[in-house]
Amino acid sequence: MKASITGSILGNLLLALGVSIIAAGVKKKTLKFNTLAARTRATMLALAGLSLILPAAYHYAVTSRTPGQEAELSTEFSIILLITYGLSLLFTLRTHTQLLSPAWETGDGHAVWTKKSSVTGLLLTSAFIRRISEILAGSVEAAAKQLGLSDLFVGVIVVAIAGNAAEALSAVRRALAGRMDLSVGISLASSTQIALFAAPALVLMSRFTGHAPMNLLFSPIEITALVLAMAITGQIAGDRDSNWFEGVQLLAVYLMLAAMFFLIPA
Repeated sequence: MKASITGSILGNLLLALGVSIIAAGVKKKTLKFNTLAARTRATMLALAGLSLILPAAYHYAVTSRTPGQEAELSTEFSIILLITYGLSLLFTLRTHTQLLSPAWETGDGHAVWTKKSSVTGLLLTSAFIRRISEILAGSVEAAAKQLGLSDLFVGVIVVAIAGNAAEALSAVRRALAGRMDLSVGISLASSTQIALFAAPALVLMSRFTGHAPMNLLFSPIEITALVLAMAITGQIAGDRDSNWFEGVQLLAVYLMLAAMFFLIPA
């Protein structure tokens, strides 16, 4: 589970965003972003990185003396992260919508959906894509294990790519259409959603499943990969513009991390 979470974040930040920037950069020399939106996303990435570092720091510094507190810490962190994520939605969708929205021109001939139609279409599409992604990820995972790949590599790279193919394709399509703000938003928002919402929600839900409760403690190699990915992506997204070579840099980081996970023994 944690490996797939790690892989989803890495795939969105490095692979999907890197390909999107390259695709858009081939057609346009300089790619412009909404400055406030980019900085907000970069700050959320920094918060996601802290949410991964602090539990590990506590584990290696204090757990040997107070072993019973680690699960409680993960629960407290999860509540804080969920509240923060909820407030971020309020900030981006309600109080500062105009400042964070890209300045797209209207009246381009496209039909405008009503709010009810938009929500219904979003829910149906999300359910369909989720089911297809589950089928694809399950098939790819089984094939990868038959090839002798380690569980860590399968979870971080193989399953993550298969499970997030729809989001990555959507980000690339928006980039090709010249909507870089939306493309960057898809990649970064998906990563922050996983780190600040999905992972904490799973921690809290695991308390009621009867199985061993999940915590926010990731392995050192996963934390290193995630923090480095968030740092370089925040550096690129925090600027007001970009170019195709920055996409190449993101892909280079992803390929190096993939090679590292591939060589880790099972």
